[in-house]
Amino acid sequence: MLDHVGVTVSDFARSLGFYRQALAPLGIEVAMEVDPSLTGGTSHAGFGAHGKPFFWIGDGGPAQGGVHVAFLAPSRAAVDAFHQAALAAGGRDNGAPGLRPHYHPHYYGAFARDPDGHNIEAVCHHPE
Repeated sequence: MLDHVGVTVSDFARSLGFYRQALAPLGIEVAMEVDPSLTGGTSHAGFGAHGKPFFWIGDGGPAQGGVHVAFLAPSRAAVDAFHQAALAAGGRDNGAPGLRPHYHPHYYGAFARDPDGHNIEAVCHHPE
C-alpha cells in the first residue's frame, strides 16, 4: 500500500501556490511543511486531509530525483528488511532506517535510490 508520493518542483513558492489553489476544491490542503534546516537544504510541503499528508512537493530540481514513493510497512523490522533488500538489489542508500521525529514521534523510515535515481521509501508509523 502506498503511504505517500512526492514530486520535485523547480520553483517551490510558485508550486506551493498552485497546489494550494488547485487542490482546495478537493478538500486537500497543506497538512505539514518541512523547512530546509530539517532536510539538508530543501523545502517541502505535504498536502492531505485530516492532518495526514499524502502528496508532497519539494524543491531541489533534478538532483533530488524527481519522484518519491513511500510504501507503508507493517513493522520497523520490515523497514529494515526493505532497506537491506533494496541495497542488495543494486539500489543506493538515501537514508538508513531510523526515526524521523520531525514528521511525528513514531515515524520510522528508510530510503533508497532506485536504478533511475527515484527516492523509494518504506515507512512504519507504529511505536515499535
